[in-house]
Amino acid sequence: MKTYEKLYLLLEGKNDFISGQQIAGTFDISRTAIWKAIKTLESKGIVIESVKNRGYRIISGDLILPQVIAENLNIAVSLNEKSESTQLDAKNGIEMGQTAPHLYLANSQEKARGRFGRQFFTAHQGGIYMSLHLQPNVSFDQVKPYTLMVASSVVKAISRLTGLETEIKWVNDIYYHNKKIAGILTEAISSVETGLITDVIIGVGLNFHITDFPQELANKACSLFENEPNITRNQLITEIWKLFWTIPEKDLIKVYKEKSLVLDKQVSFIENDINYTGLAKDIDSQGHLVVNLEDGREKILRSGEISLSSWSPQE
Repeated sequence: MKTYEKLYLLLEGKNDFISGQQIAGTFDISRTAIWKAIKTLESKGIVIESVKNRGYRIISGDLILPQVIAENLNIAVSLNEKSESTQLDAKNGIEMGQTAPHLYLANSQEKARGRFGRQFFTAHQGGIYMSLHLQPNVSFDQVKPYTLMVASSVVKAISRLTGLETEIKWVNDIYYHNKKIAGILTEAISSVETGLITDVIIGVGLNFHITDFPQELANKACSLFENEPNITRNQLITEIWKLFWTIPEKDLIKVYKEKSLVLDKQVSFIENDINYTGLAKDIDSQGHLVVNLEDGREKILRSGEISLSSWSPQE
């Protein structure tokens, strides 16, 4: 672990100052090395108060620590400081023969893409951007509903750690106070020879504590925390994936339904250039949305987008 990471762990969560002498003694480093580590933390968005004869303390900001997350999850975790997208990082990892499961993290993304290849905003600081690479090696009909499972893990992790209650908009968005705070993108890679789904990459972008939303997004998106967070991104990242692996699939699907924004509500959607309206009645075990149309027919949506008739937040 690098010196600035060790220093962050020492200062993180402490309300009182820690003196330079104590830091130097703890890590057996010089005052110059401490100063360099402080400057590195500040360059990464950590606000540090320094008072002569008292020392240092963190005022705001946090640092993603892949080594700590890896130790807590017992999987490979990497952080790319110059990521174009964590989905691309995962694909590059597959080409390089990286084993799975492997969690790819980034503080920001230069070329982030969502569903249908749409570009989406990523902040330079305060966001969570990650992609989990798995190797299920199963037939298509045996692939788990990963998007649903991760969405449920996100809302449950937020609730457990913060007490804040978020909701899920079918199929892959997390909302808080009617504004989007997170999106999920699941991609699969299949083998022509075997016909099996060999690799799955689950991407998550979450607005943790972002203060620089573009004006055009101010009414559409928000952060989980508007004020200084009472948890770290490391804690939330770890909790999300712990829940993903430890809670049974059927229970995660149950959470998904309980936290759904659309069930028992009027929805509209377009399929083959035809507009449909109906009542969202169920979400099945594979994540398909069951809609009772106005003419009495039942429609099963396997993908796509819907709008809520009574409340239609912008994508």
